[in-house]
Amino acid sequence: MDQEYYMKEALLEAEKAKALEEVPIGAVVVLAGEIIGRGHNLREILKDSTAHAEIVAMREAAAKIGDWRLSEATLYSTIEPCPMCAGALVQFRIKTLVYGARDPKAGAVDSLVDLVRDPRFNHRVEVFSGILEEECGAIVRDFFRRLRQEKKTGLI
Repeated sequence: MDQEYYMKEALLEAEKAKALEEVPIGAVVVLAGEIIGRGHNLREILKDSTAHAEIVAMREAAAKIGDWRLSEATLYSTIEPCPMCAGALVQFRIKTLVYGARDPKAGAVDSLVDLVRDPRFNHRVEVFSGILEEECGAIVRDFFRRLRQEKKTGLI
């Protein structure tokens, strides 16, 4: 299967977050061609600032294989990971990160800093970006555009 297939699976996770009124970001963890972890943002539902899509997916994957080391796994995320999630990628020993759209305000892979390829850490992550970039960026842009409009019209 190709990168677009798995990114579409991550987009399905983002849709789940959107349905919950969470920021629509989704992630999946793939090992040997099988999705072993899925996640979407759950910060508001769980009242947990660490419940980002990537961390939810990596926790599920680690539980499934019975090891915190995901050293042969690939994580697909609809958006460039933030500093917390980029750090978690290193800590979980993710082999490869594939993400859709950049996050110019909080991205910690290509936009603001590069935590996942920093040679000072004991693990580095291979990165591919721009996979289904337009779709991945649009779902977040549309979500925040709707929130701004609702706030402007007094709906929230």
